Amino acid sequence: MKKRKPIIKPRIIKDPKARGEWVESVFMARASEHGLAVSKPWGESRSYDFVIGRPGRFVGVQVKSTVVESGVGYACAVKKNNKAYSRGEFDFLAAYVIPADAWYIIPASKIEGKESVGLCSESNHARYEEYREAWHLLREASEGSSEAAGGGEAVEGESCAEDSAGAEAGGEQSPPASAAGRMEAAMNYFKQRLEGGGVDLRKR
Repeated sequence: MKKRKPIIKPRIIKDPKARGEWVESVFMARASEHGLAVSKPWGESRSYDFVIGRPGRFVGVQVKSTVVESGVGYACAVKKNNKAYSRGEFDFLAAYVIPADAWYIIPASKIEGKESVGLCSESNHARYEEYREAWHLLREASEGSSEAAGGGEAVEGESCAEDSAGAEAGGEQSPPASAAGRMEAAMNYFKQRLEGGGVDLRKR
């Protein structure tokens, strides 16, 4: 009987800003793997980090992450300037529990007024497990389903997001299971975008 290989946890980037930048890159790659059209608005003045969708129907996504253990799960801070976000600042929270390599796609209406949420909890009172890897909610919301966003308003008319970095709409693809497979898929995706879009890096 072969011994199972030990699970190697991802190395935690200590610098908070660098870790945040890395988490955003992981979100973009993971969303693309799920066939979502994902774009990054220019600048940092928006109350959301990414938009999902196409011209005429966008939803705003705020990305957060956590490595903080709390009880039988992890605590993820959901605030800015030490205050909870206001209604309408984004449509979905995408929270990444780094040690567990787990994403939670939570409608903004479900965390309204909260400054922290408990994730990856084994407690019988866990509130957000139904949103674990719920990428389909972003697709449904960006395609016009108001129920998917939990009553939140879609972000429309963002001209800076028209050049989508996501995959073409279609059936949902099964993302690679391993981290190495996801990295390879992300690299292939961006390579195809550069070649298909006729971008000549030598002219830049």
